[in-house]
Amino acid sequence: MKVNLKIGDLKPKLPIIQGGMGVGVSLSSLASSVANCGGIGIISGAQIGFREEDFAKNPLEANKRALAKEIRKAKELAPNGIIGLNLMVAMQNYDEFVKVAVKEKIDLIISGAGLPMDLPELVKGSSVKIVPIVSSLRAAKLIMRRWMKKSLRLPDAIVVEGPLAGGHLGFLKEDLVDDTSQSLTEIVSEVVDHLKKEKLDIPVIGAGGIHSVSDIKEVIEAGASGVQIATRFVATHECDASDEFKQAYLNSRKEDIKIMMSPVGLPGRAIENEFLKKVEMGNKVKIDKCYKCIRKCNPAETPFCITKALVDSVEGRTEDGLVFVGAKAYMLDRMVSVKELMKELEQAFV
Repeated sequence: MKVNLKIGDLKPKLPIIQGGMGVGVSLSSLASSVANCGGIGIISGAQIGFREEDFAKNPLEANKRALAKEIRKAKELAPNGIIGLNLMVAMQNYDEFVKVAVKEKIDLIISGAGLPMDLPELVKGSSVKIVPIVSSLRAAKLIMRRWMKKSLRLPDAIVVEGPLAGGHLGFLKEDLVDDTSQSLTEIVSEVVDHLKKEKLDIPVIGAGGIHSVSDIKEVIEAGASGVQIATRFVATHECDASDEFKQAYLNSRKEDIKIMMSPVGLPGRAIENEFLKKVEMGNKVKIDKCYKCIRKCNPAETPFCITKALVDSVEGRTEDGLVFVGAKAYMLDRMVSVKELMKELEQAFV
């Protein structure tokens, strides 16, 4: 199945984007490894400075410094590869992180968890490609209309994320729990058909719940020009998370994977553990420190600090933190190298 993904002047050898995973799951090690194998490697900008000494005192500066470091490191490790950044619109100081990425000459910015309405203005004058994440044709239309009206610019690509993705999801919690959301292939087909009708040459990238070669083929047949895969890259040696975090994925069963409400205000998919059981029972987890990660977060009201919960899990305290996963995480059964994984996924395009 011959597929050529072009995002502006970026032409990866393989139409595979490794999805951004925060906090600290996809940093320079994973992103550069994927880029070196011909895909597009993505660093997650979410609270990326959590290992910096001054993170608790000055999270903004720690995050900006760490972001610059990780981009430089990834580019050094993959000098001929394509490196991108995933930024959540819901983040505080979103604009400042975009500016750091532009300064460090990131190749592209992928942005979801909200609609990135101001992204074109933030990258103006640079060669950075901009790619919104949407979960419906309606969201894609809204973004394109706003970008054209304000900046005379269209997306360089659109990531369509379906209901089986990990982390924050752009669907109603009830629909996710009842399995009544539109499927990924349905949304991809709608967006692709709309773009064709409007004679717009914008590649669509399918994401969410893509695990196997047959999953990839299904999304490509629906009209996508490429795929974004995240969960499978956690069970790789090069993934930046702790071994305990990776093991939580490998140990997970289908019945362990639950839909929960995040302090971001969106439903999310995570592994049920002691932490999640406590939260779901309505017990508030004490917040000692605010890391100013989300725009609309009141520490006095939020059930838990999402920064602390994600940092705890990525550092290996997986029963005490939030472990975001895709719907098919339970299918993972062994650790592999990024090279092995990319070689397997490449079979979809032979």
